[in-house]
Amino acid sequence: MQIFNGKKESEIILAGLKKEIKKRRLRPRLAVISVGEDSSSEVFVRNKKKAGREIGVSVLEYKFRGNTKEKNVFKKIRELNGDKSVNGIIVQLPLPQFFNAKKTISGIVAKKDVDGFCGGKRYFEQPLPAAIFFAMRKNGKTFRKKKIVALVNSDIFGKTLRDFLKKKRIKADYLLRGDFKPAMLESADIIISVCGVPGFIKGSMIKKGAVLIDSGIVVKKGKKVVGDIDRDSVFGKASFLTPVPGGIGPLNVAFLLKNVYLSAKNHG
Repeated sequence: MQIFNGKKESEIILAGLKKEIKKRRLRPRLAVISVGEDSSSEVFVRNKKKAGREIGVSVLEYKFRGNTKEKNVFKKIRELNGDKSVNGIIVQLPLPQFFNAKKTISGIVAKKDVDGFCGGKRYFEQPLPAAIFFAMRKNGKTFRKKKIVALVNSDIFGKTLRDFLKKKRIKADYLLRGDFKPAMLESADIIISVCGVPGFIKGSMIKKGAVLIDSGIVVKKGKKVVGDIDRDSVFGKASFLTPVPGGIGPLNVAFLLKNVYLSAKNHG
């Protein structure tokens, strides 16, 4: 089984960004808004800050309590929209259940929407779908006449991934986690999982030679980072796997910071 090295691939991208940022004398700034306590989100933000420091991108976090009102978050988004020193804004998901995530994210102006989740005109390629597509291409096999199944934990990301792959002329079946049945994976050539459920996909569910793209990063007690795919049970049966950690996660960060750089370069 081929294990994808996302850390190595991301380092190549980040090295190129660092060179361009220095050459153009840019000072890109990314604002991250987070609400409540979520261990996985904390890891994401920490990784963004670390990678940003290494290449010259300032990552500013605006953290709100879990019981804060939506209007407080909207107010901060409006402030950041008007701050010319900020080149990119993201709202770290998940948000508390009483939030309207789609409405909250849509408050970000398009030129600063470096996550690409807002509706309407997009200036940037969405980082997570871009990371998933990058890894899919690295398995060395064609997508033509392949059955692709994507398991997602939200309609927002499901639509984002569907639209992204459609532009690449790739057809996939999309399933919300709640609608999933193990038999649905038996004939899949490529499985993309973005559920956030540790060890959700077992070797008994997949066909021999399946390509597995694991984007379901979860932080368990003891700070251990795991994914949706039970690595031990798929070993020897799958042909390709993006591991957690070290797979899609580092690439996602690299593509996000690339968008922040592009925003600074193109929109000032």
